Amino acid sequence: MSKQVGLPFALKRAVDVAVAGAVLVTTLPVLMGVSIAIAATDGRPVLFRQRRPGKDGVPFTLLKFRTMKSSATKEGIPAFDGERLTRVGKALRKASLDELPQLWNVLRGDMSLVGPRPLLMQYIGRYTPEQMRRHDVLPGITGWAQINGRNALTWDEKFALDIHYVDNWSVWLDLKIIASTLSRVVRPSGVSSEGHATMIEYMGSAPKVETAQA
Repeated sequence: MSKQVGLPFALKRAVDVAVAGAVLVTTLPVLMGVSIAIAATDGRPVLFRQRRPGKDGVPFTLLKFRTMKSSATKEGIPAFDGERLTRVGKALRKASLDELPQLWNVLRGDMSLVGPRPLLMQYIGRYTPEQMRRHDVLPGITGWAQINGRNALTWDEKFALDIHYVDNWSVWLDLKIIASTLSRVVRPSGVSSEGHATMIEYMGSAPKVETAQA
């Protein structure tokens, strides 16, 4: 059962607000520059908005910088992730700058700095009861799975790491994950799963197809 209650959780929330607020202020020139670059090279909208499951599976609107073109070509044919990624988008993903708008989600209380990544709404019905426990805590911008392989992991490995975080959460573990995340932003790895631009869709026991992932 999650330990994110009481004084430890209040401290976690205080760290979230303090760090997210400070980073948003200090990176304001970066946010403006990225927004201008996206608008100039690929038009509007600058932000990508999508409903994602939060704590206890309750939906919220996740924010990211848009890194992909429309899901369809001019001929109306669905395009794969690798074909949809823009040049600016590739650079943003490599540097993890596309995630910066989620600091606003943290300030709103939709997310935490650290926690299991919020995936897609349709996954809710595909989880086992054990996998569903990843929603016992707030989703995060970074997490235990992100510093231990990110999208290079299999889904089973990723979910196992998420549950490990839920069962072993502490403020000190959060600080360790944040520190490790910063070092990985400088030396990025695991941005894509093998043979895909991001991560293959989780279909449970059904065949898997490619789709956009965080």
